Amino acid sequence: MNQLILTTLFAALLTDLATGLGALPFIFVRDLSPRWQGRFSALAGGMMLSASVFSLSGEALRRGSPWELALGMLLGALFLSATARLLEGRHWKISGLSREHSRKAILVLVAMSIHSFPEGVAIGVAYGTRELDFGLLVALAIAVHNIPEGIAISLPLRAKGASVAHCIFYAVLSSFPQPVAALPAVIAVSTFQKLLPAGLGFAAGAMIFLVIAELLPESLEEAGPKETAWWLIIGTVLMLLLAVRPSADI
Repeated sequence: MNQLILTTLFAALLTDLATGLGALPFIFVRDLSPRWQGRFSALAGGMMLSASVFSLSGEALRRGSPWELALGMLLGALFLSATARLLEGRHWKISGLSREHSRKAILVLVAMSIHSFPEGVAIGVAYGTRELDFGLLVALAIAVHNIPEGIAISLPLRAKGASVAHCIFYAVLSSFPQPVAALPAVIAVSTFQKLLPAGLGFAAGAMIFLVIAELLPESLEEAGPKETAWWLIIGTVLMLLLAVRPSADI
């Protein structure tokens, strides 16, 4: 059992670190005009919407009922709305960003961290079957899936002036719930399988709320409605092609 737990933890840590790879392309992206900032916000929003609708919601429906998904989505949106109100009364700052940009960046990190939790559960459940090849397959799929998510996290951060090092740090931080969730999941497989549909819906609802309430208004203001629509669609298609992994029975 100890060997299984160590193997699960190692695999989940690798999937976490893979998220940081998504920030590497931004070594070549430096100062951006407000118009490009708006485009990148729409692109990140499209990627998050795609992950929410095609990956998280689809997986939740495959594992549970529409009611579990709906309840999870409503709770996720409520949670992120409450988080946004909480941040409005605080003065937390991310290095290199203004107070308002820091607030939006923190919301992105919160939403993506919530999204990472069910993926960590999936890794733990897969290894909990005691079929190590299957667990490795699921972990590799999630690791590949995490790279474009690192891009989605880094887009708004880099657009607002954050360094590449900060983008990598926050990308990896957003996936830290994966190793945290994988350990209890590998120990209590049956319990976590029952909670997974609502958990996936919770993550999807949080991200959809974030896109509509924060990223799209900014993009509309900076880039205009037509460019926002196009970059949103491009982001949706990119995430669909790069990151939506095939379903696996776990």
